[in-house]
Amino acid sequence: MKFIGDLHIHSHFSLATSKQLTPEYLDMWGKIKGIKVIGTGDFTHPGWIKELKEKIEPAEQGLYKLKKDYIVDSPIPRFNSMEYDTRFLLSAEISSIYKKNGKVRKIHSVVLAQDFETVEKIQQSLINIGGNITSDGRPILGLDAKKLLEMCLEASENIFFIPAHIWTPWFSVLGSKSGFDTIEECFEDLTPHISAIETGLSTNAPMNWMCSFLDDFTLLSNSDAHSPEKLGRNANIFNTDLSYNNICNAIKSGSPDKFLGTIDMYPQEGKYYYDGHRKCGVLLNPMETLHNNGLCPKCNRNVTVGVMNRIVQLSDREDLSNRKNRLPYHSIIPLKEIISEIVDVGPNSKTVTRQYNDIVNSLGTESEILLNLPIEEINNRAGEILAEAIQRMREQKVIISEGFDGQFGTIKVFQNGELKNRKLS
Repeated sequence: MKFIGDLHIHSHFSLATSKQLTPEYLDMWGKIKGIKVIGTGDFTHPGWIKELKEKIEPAEQGLYKLKKDYIVDSPIPRFNSMEYDTRFLLSAEISSIYKKNGKVRKIHSVVLAQDFETVEKIQQSLINIGGNITSDGRPILGLDAKKLLEMCLEASENIFFIPAHIWTPWFSVLGSKSGFDTIEECFEDLTPHISAIETGLSTNAPMNWMCSFLDDFTLLSNSDAHSPEKLGRNANIFNTDLSYNNICNAIKSGSPDKFLGTIDMYPQEGKYYYDGHRKCGVLLNPMETLHNNGLCPKCNRNVTVGVMNRIVQLSDREDLSNRKNRLPYHSIIPLKEIISEIVDVGPNSKTVTRQYNDIVNSLGTESEILLNLPIEEINNRAGEILAEAIQRMREQKVIISEGFDGQFGTIKVFQNGELKNRKLS
């Protein structure tokens, strides 16, 4: 079967996340978004595991589903049908801060597990080394990322270990501030246990194809969601029977028959795409940063080097066709952001929420609308402006303002003034 998976999120036990990041609302929004498999996030936190054990139950091998008593009625009637059901896969993000090769490293890793027994072994191992697993959903350890991988493998050979958002400047395996120059430099002899990397919100597949040393890794996209409404900003498309093993094997192999590619926000919208200094309002592309010797032209301090610059620094390929396993990728703008641009009010407004609910109730899941529904059908049932916007998005005919130094960029489909006197439907 063909389905979408988003394997990297956080729970409401994480700081700075929505209180609705609970199994009930993840299930509800998974249905609306069209996501079949959702990573639970934060399985290192005892309180979250207690809540998961209470609210989810085994489904297919290594996957879980929400117990009937906890299903929340959707505000969108069509998604109260059993046709739309979701699965959970046990996952966590762990932060490692340590010194290696004379430099402080700050590495985030995503770990997948097939059962609670494995999760509890990992929890106990973290406690044994003095890790605080109760203060936040994403624990911070003074532990070498290689040692973390080794510890997880000791808990179970069936864990799946993924370097998270690998290009983010501050907390990633290849980040400009605290990362390495290769995956092998970080994980050394355990690198063969790494078969996939997470591209992050500020990059997409073609950007990663520029680096031949990533050729052996499957490129994953996950939303790193801090609220259930943010599910599916980035996600992965599978074509396999539902089970933990089948999902992991599809990722490991990178087979174009089993792993059908990724769904990505336009990477320029990511908040670390370009270089810059947010306090000074200065945005720089890599050439401008080089010209300014890495300094902010206003305050003369170091700029934050974004992912595009870092990829250029480590890249060794101009002809991207030389990468053999170039799987499909789809660039999207979340539906609420499209509606927000059309009606010219904020994406969290009541007006946008009402329009969004009406559209998905009429047309289907958000992912189906953005990726697959014929433009003519969108035009007939939701109006020509929405149809035109989605067609432009699919054809990458968009207007871009890049993100930098922690500030999100913007992606629009209409020029200023183009929508004057036109209505959504």
